[in-house]
Amino acid sequence: MAATHSFLTPTFSLPKPTCFYFVPSISPSLTRINNLSSFIPPRFSFSRFSLISRKSNVLQASPDSTNAVDALMSDSENDPIPMPVVLIDQDSDPVATIVQVSFGDRLGALIDTMKALKDLGLDVSKGTVSTEGAVKQTKLFITRLDSGRKVEDPDMLEHIRLTIIDNLLKYHPESSERLAMGEAFGVKAPVMKPDVDVATHISVQDDGPKRSLLCIETADRPGLLMEVIKIMADINVDVESAEIDTEGLVAKDKFHVSYRGAALNSSLSQVLVNCLRYYLRRPQTDEDSY
Repeated sequence: MAATHSFLTPTFSLPKPTCFYFVPSISPSLTRINNLSSFIPPRFSFSRFSLISRKSNVLQASPDSTNAVDALMSDSENDPIPMPVVLIDQDSDPVATIVQVSFGDRLGALIDTMKALKDLGLDVSKGTVSTEGAVKQTKLFITRLDSGRKVEDPDMLEHIRLTIIDNLLKYHPESSERLAMGEAFGVKAPVMKPDVDVATHISVQDDGPKRSLLCIETADRPGLLMEVIKIMADINVDVESAEIDTEGLVAKDKFHVSYRGAALNSSLSQVLVNCLRYYLRRPQTDEDSY
C-alpha cells in the first residue's frame, strides 16, 4: 500500500517512521554545479520552507559537504545502489507536467531541484512523496511561470531532465554508477553498460488521424534527446509533445509526432525508424551536439 504525502501544502501530517522538520529559509550561500547542464542560468535565492529527513543515508545540500560525500560513498560500498528513475509524465494531469524522481529510499526533499526548476521559468505548484516498500518517490507538479500551463517544448523537457540528473550526481554521487551521465560527470562511471543493439526498440503507431506515437527505448547517453529531435526535424517530422523516462542507463522516450498536420504514413515511419537506428548505433555522440 503506497503512502502519499503532499509537501507543498500549508499543513500536513507524516507517519512516525520518517520525521521531517520545517526550516524557515534556505541559505543564499547554497550553490549548485553547472558542469552537466551549463545552459541553465545562475539561480537566484528566495525563501521557502525546506524538508529535511533525519535518515542517515540521505545527503542534504550544503556549501561544503566533502565529509558527507565521503561518508555516503563509503556507505554505498556496502549497500546495493538503487535504480535512479526520472520520469516526465505529460498525460496524468491536464494542466501540469509531472516529474517523478526516485532513488530507492535515499532522496531528500529535492529543495535544490525545485530552485533550479524555478530558475528555468517553471513553477512547482505542488509536490507529493509516496513510499512503496523500500522505494520513496517524489512527484513535482510543474507549470510554466508565464502561462501557468504544462511544459510542451521538448527542449525544455530536456532541460528539466538534465537539471534533475545534475542534482542527483551532486547530492547523491553514488548514483553515477547507475546513470549514463556518470560516465562523464560522475565520481564513478557505470561498470555494466547495456548493449545498444539489444537495448534499442523503436516503434511508430497511429495516435489518431493527425499524429503518430513514436516510442524509443535505448541506452541513455548525453545529448540523446536533442539529437533525436534534430533527426526528426531533418526529415520534416514535427514533434508536438514528448515524455521522457530515464531508468538508470536506459532511456524510454515517447514523442507525439506529425507530418504536415497528419499522422506519419508507413513509408515515412520506416524512414524515421531507419534514421534513428543509424544514429543510436553510432559509438559516440558528437561533443558539439551536447
